[in-house]
Amino acid sequence: MERLQKVIAHAGIASRRNAEQLILDGRVTVNGKTVRELGVKVSGNDKVEVNGVPLEKEVPVYLLLYKPRGVISAAQDDKNRKTVRDFFPEFKERIYPVGRLDYDTSGLILMTNDGEFANLLMHPKYEINKTYVAKVKGIPHKGILRTLEKGVKLEDGTTAPAKAKLLSLDKKKNTSIVELTIHEGRNRQVRRMFEAMGYPVLKLKRETYAFLDLRGLGTGDSRELSPHEVKQLRALAETGKVGSERY
Repeated sequence: MERLQKVIAHAGIASRRNAEQLILDGRVTVNGKTVRELGVKVSGNDKVEVNGVPLEKEVPVYLLLYKPRGVISAAQDDKNRKTVRDFFPEFKERIYPVGRLDYDTSGLILMTNDGEFANLLMHPKYEINKTYVAKVKGIPHKGILRTLEKGVKLEDGTTAPAKAKLLSLDKKKNTSIVELTIHEGRNRQVRRMFEAMGYPVLKLKRETYAFLDLRGLGTGDSRELSPHEVKQLRALAETGKVGSERY
């Protein structure tokens, strides 16, 4: 379910603000009934008309992008910086990222025009695992890794249990590569976790999202998700299972 003004905006009829005015002016109907309230939500099964003209439903789009560093995870940017949307000029649909990756973080990010799908994956109660590989300053010992796994105290609370693994180290440069799997979506969470432990992140990449990975893709490359992958993501978010297997 999505707010009516958002559905109208996504259909390209008007901006979100102008869509709200259309509703207030009584120019929008849902299933034949005029709606004048902004809090109304509709589903894909509802018939929405603006000035008597039915909205054309966009074909759902589901994409996987290997986001480079130095790219904004947004559909547009008021500072004219490059955004993830810029990698899909061939799509007329209004697509946007599912969640965010920091400007300086590369890796896997999903794109869609399906708001219900995006909200499902981003909802805090659904624990979707995301694996990051971080190059950090310093070489964390086993105690540090255990703390990362048990939970790190941040200003907005202690992080949920995670998985941490030391992949490699360079004693001469005093750096190491650490893999960290989390299921929360706090702002700059991975960087903040390492910084709180005294190991600032030098480079960060998201390697996986649920069962999806970057195999076969180079930086800036993308591919469409298969219908089966979309179905599996929905099932995973709702039940914690992929098919008959526990994720």
